[in-house]
Amino acid sequence: MTVSLYQTGVSGLLAAQQQLATTSHNITNVNTDGYTRQRAEQNASVGQVSGSNYIGTGTYVQDITRIYDQFSYKEQLINQSNLGHADSLHTRLTQLDQIMSASGSAVAGSIEQFYKALNGVADNPNDSGLRSIVLSQAKSLSDGFNELTNNFDLMGKSVNGEIAQVANKISEISLELAKINESILQTQGLNQAGQPNDLLDKRDQLVSELGEYTRVNTIVDQNGVMTIMVGQGITLVAGITPLTIAVQAGDPDALQTELRLVGPNGSVGIDGSKLGGSLGASIEFRDEHLSQTRAEIDRLAMAISSTLNDSQASGLDLNGVQGANIFTDINSIQLQQGRVLAHSSNSNGTQAQVMINDVSKLTTDEFEVRFDGPNFTLVNLTSGVSSDLGLPGSGTPAGTHTSSPDYGFSFVETGTPALGDTFTIIPTKNSASLMQTTLTDGNAIAASSAVQITPSTHNISDGKIAIVDMFDPVNAQAAMPIRIDVLEDGSGNFSYTITDNTNTTSAPILYTPPSQLINLPASPLTATFQIEISGEPSGSGPNAPEQFFIGDAFGVGNGANAVTMAKTQEQGVTNGNKETFSQSLGISTAKVGSKASNAELTADTAQALFTQAFNRNQATSGVNLDEEAANLLRFQQAYQAASQIISTANTIFDTILAAVR
Repeated sequence: MTVSLYQTGVSGLLAAQQQLATTSHNITNVNTDGYTRQRAEQNASVGQVSGSNYIGTGTYVQDITRIYDQFSYKEQLINQSNLGHADSLHTRLTQLDQIMSASGSAVAGSIEQFYKALNGVADNPNDSGLRSIVLSQAKSLSDGFNELTNNFDLMGKSVNGEIAQVANKISEISLELAKINESILQTQGLNQAGQPNDLLDKRDQLVSELGEYTRVNTIVDQNGVMTIMVGQGITLVAGITPLTIAVQAGDPDALQTELRLVGPNGSVGIDGSKLGGSLGASIEFRDEHLSQTRAEIDRLAMAISSTLNDSQASGLDLNGVQGANIFTDINSIQLQQGRVLAHSSNSNGTQAQVMINDVSKLTTDEFEVRFDGPNFTLVNLTSGVSSDLGLPGSGTPAGTHTSSPDYGFSFVETGTPALGDTFTIIPTKNSASLMQTTLTDGNAIAASSAVQITPSTHNISDGKIAIVDMFDPVNAQAAMPIRIDVLEDGSGNFSYTITDNTNTTSAPILYTPPSQLINLPASPLTATFQIEISGEPSGSGPNAPEQFFIGDAFGVGNGANAVTMAKTQEQGVTNGNKETFSQSLGISTAKVGSKASNAELTADTAQALFTQAFNRNQATSGVNLDEEAANLLRFQQAYQAASQIISTANTIFDTILAAVR
């Protein structure tokens, strides 16, 4: 009886001691990140049979378990990944918004100042000081675009650096998780019933950290070994085998760095945009938001350069010479070649470039040209629409391919392509970064028009003739004067005749209202400009026909072409002739601001959801000091009571021994 009582007391003492140790462990780790509250699972020992009764033999601690709710932990992990993605995207979009607000506003101001100076030249075309101001403002404008794209470049490099750092961190976590899995497997091999709780906490903490960088899913086998998958089912840790994530230069764009999953037997590419977490957000920002904004700014720079260069080429400068480009030619060889990125797997038999035909038709989409054997095929990577570009060497001139639908550019190839050759096309690429003010002499600003149209004072209708395009102002000037006579017969039919500078009059040519384009001088001479007849310019009685005189207009005081150039500020050019330059820039800036605002709301929501999930998980698994303090007193009392049992057993045993002496 005494021995049984003694054993019972000792079992209670040991159980209370383990309870106290577990409680103390909880209290001391209250501030340890990732720690899960532990509990000593205490059971009664199997009783001994005495006669027809079972006599209790005390207690024992069966296991030290973690108070772990896998569902609340999974919820926390999912929300942690969402928060990492939302926070990273919000931070980057806010930076982009700041850049567009600052540098974008500077470009908007430069556009306004340039046109203000150009209006000054239109009013006083012979003022050399005003002409110098125009070039100065043009330089400010091109510098503004250069600075804006330089900021984009710096942001892109920063994002690439962050992607590389996160990839390295994920690889480090993968190695640590594999080591912990191995330790857990070895522990389980000892056939121990208990769980390595602190190792499990460490593993869960690493998984939680991994969840900040990417979306994570886990599977635990019967041995307690965890398989970790990231993104959409990509295995990162297979039991005790870790895989790593490496960063390599993009193909075909080296700056679009790519991710690869590296294992013992090789590597495979990863679609980073589907990884989730902060890593997925960085790739999404770089490849979508930053790329889209850059393309819009490049398109705007190209539209400004093209429009003003074309307007400049339509007039004559102070020396009577056709106006030279103000800005870099949008179809310079460097720009044309830079718009094409050849894939590394291509043969070396084909060289390609992209020529811009119509800036108003340009979108911000990216394209891919593939050679499938007989033909080139153009694929819009944004919409997925494909079109046949024809055989190699076809088109006019040879090797020039324009798709249908027309996207405003032509693909130009030379050489001999091989099956599978692929080219990525970015039509607007480098337009802002390579935009330069190439005109250096203020006298070379083509403020004067070459020719002008004067209607006869006898004309009585509202019909008009206007110059719509100027191909060669110098030779157009040399072809003056020209007279256009528009006649209407008694049946309401219209025709016109052209009288050239040799006083030779053409045969009547049919005119069909409401408008008609005419190239002048008439064939067989080379056309140097184009006019448009509009309305019904019909006279009556002795005033018919109605006449329009086209004559030489060049003069140092002529600012007509400068007026035409200045009017381009209010003309729709980009996005299908729908947006002016200022509107296009304003829309791009507002779009980024809207994205940043939405990203802030998303980040706030993600933070709230994560906090709720974290608190729910902590309510189960976290250490509550009040509860642990109460447990400490309870188990201390149990320890003291068990000590009294042992003391009582000792007293009884001593009494028995004294009785038999």
